Amino acid sequence: MKRALITGVTGQDGSYLSELLLEKGYKVFGLRRRTSTPNFENVEHIKDQIEWIDGDLTDLASLIRAVEISQPDEVYNLAAQSFVATSWSQPIATAQITALGVTNMLEAVRLVKPDARFYQASSSEMFGKVVETPQKETTPFYPRSPYAVAKVYGHWITVNYRESFGMFACSGILFNHESPRRGLEFVTRKVTDGVARIKLGLANELRLGNLDAKRDWGFAGDYVKAMWLMLQQDEPDDYVIATGETHTVREFVEIAFSYVGLDWKDYVVQDERFIRPAEVDLLLGDCTKAKEKLGWKQEVSFEELVKMMVDADIERLSKSQSKMLYNVT
Repeated sequence: MKRALITGVTGQDGSYLSELLLEKGYKVFGLRRRTSTPNFENVEHIKDQIEWIDGDLTDLASLIRAVEISQPDEVYNLAAQSFVATSWSQPIATAQITALGVTNMLEAVRLVKPDARFYQASSSEMFGKVVETPQKETTPFYPRSPYAVAKVYGHWITVNYRESFGMFACSGILFNHESPRRGLEFVTRKVTDGVARIKLGLANELRLGNLDAKRDWGFAGDYVKAMWLMLQQDEPDDYVIATGETHTVREFVEIAFSYVGLDWKDYVVQDERFIRPAEVDLLLGDCTKAKEKLGWKQEVSFEELVKMMVDADIERLSKSQSKMLYNVT
């Protein structure tokens, strides 16, 4: 039985990856940060199948202990302060978690289990103000937020540990990947949650920022398969994971509203508060390398993804409404 240690296990990617590894017969260890109100919503259905270890990316001692306990064959470092907007208001915390946290995790693996295979969650945000389109593994980085700058550090320190210590360390440069488990603060989930609320009569408007920003959106459940595939190769390497299609936020909004029979123009309000200080206008990935070397491919289309998320939010809010009505009566 293979053993895997996952940081960020309760997040969107961590939950889908945990499901995948459990299906493959792994023993899964999840690193969780102690909080007064732990959130297991994404992993509630598999919570009892995961071995939980308390730890924090900013605390090297706790990571060393986690690796000692789990003795992993594979380590997936998915934890980060991952909300781009927050990185401007909390740049120091973002650097400590999203940048230095990667070094701490790599160092813990190097000291305790140097033969473990390591996956680092890099991000398409590293390309930022893109210098070529589409973006591939050799495209230079031009980060446009404290989050993206921190991710660039995490990416290069992973490469450095691979080259300096011979570790099997990979970075997956994942373009935007969404799902019904995406946090409500992210624009895609904000849209589908807003559409569901408007459809159910719980809201009458949706406030958004830049509708012209273009992104390469895929399904998170597809993307975690690429993470696993990277650690099954003979040699460690870095890979771009993307769909090769780009869509505007406006297109996402149009599909979401039209799916429930509404005209988005009647409900969407552009709000300057949600405009980033330094905007990333266009991200479009070239995943040729991943397709050829990993045999990876996307299975869920952009339109299927949007509809899946709208359906999930309508179901969630409908259940909540029913529960409230039941409690009142």
